[in-house]
Amino acid sequence: MADLSTLARPYAKAAFDYANENGVVNEWEDFLFIAGTIVKDKSFQPLLDNPAVSAEQKSAALVDLYDTQVASANGSALQLLLDSTQGHGDTAHYPKVSTALSNFVIQLSEHERLALLPEVYEHYRHHKALSLKQLDAYVTSAYPLTDAQRELFQSRLATSLNASVVIHESVDASLLAGATIKVGDKVIDDSMRGKLQQLKTQLTA
Repeated sequence: MADLSTLARPYAKAAFDYANENGVVNEWEDFLFIAGTIVKDKSFQPLLDNPAVSAEQKSAALVDLYDTQVASANGSALQLLLDSTQGHGDTAHYPKVSTALSNFVIQLSEHERLALLPEVYEHYRHHKALSLKQLDAYVTSAYPLTDAQRELFQSRLATSLNASVVIHESVDASLLAGATIKVGDKVIDDSMRGKLQQLKTQLTA
C-alpha cells in the first residue's frame, strides 16, 4: 500500500489549486494546519476510528471544532497555536469554514482519508512555497552551522532548486559529522553516521 505522503499528494494539489485560483490560500492553509493537529490528537482518535460514526458526522465534527475554537473563539488553545505557529498577530481574524473547504473535508472523510490531513497540510505548504518560489530546507547538522556554512547551504540550494530557500536548522550530535538536508520529500544524507550505515550495508550485502 502507498505511504501516507503519496496518498496525500493529489488531495493537497487539488486543495492548493482551488485555493490559489480563488484567493483563499492562507485561509485553507490555516484550516489544514489545525485540522491536521486535531486528527493527530488522541482525544479525536476514537471518533475518527469509529465505524458507527458516518463520514459526514466526522467531517462535521472537524469543521465545527475549527469554527467554534478558532473562527469564533477568543484566545482558545487552537487559536493561540495558530497565531504562534503560522506567524499571525494577536489581532488575526479567522473566517468560518467555507462551503468549498467543508466539501473538501467531506470528500476526505468519505474516502476514509481524514487521517491524511497532516500530510495534506505539508504538501499544501510545499505547493504554496513553490508558487512563491520559496522552499523550506531542513538542515540537521552534527554541530551548529557557522555563518559561512549557512550561506553556502542557502546559495547552493537556491541554485539547484531555482527558488528562494529558507533554512531551518537543528543539531543532532548522533550524526557524528556532516549534515542531512530535507526539502519536501527529498532527503540528502551527507552525515558521517549515514556514510557508516551505507558502508555497513555494502559489507553485509
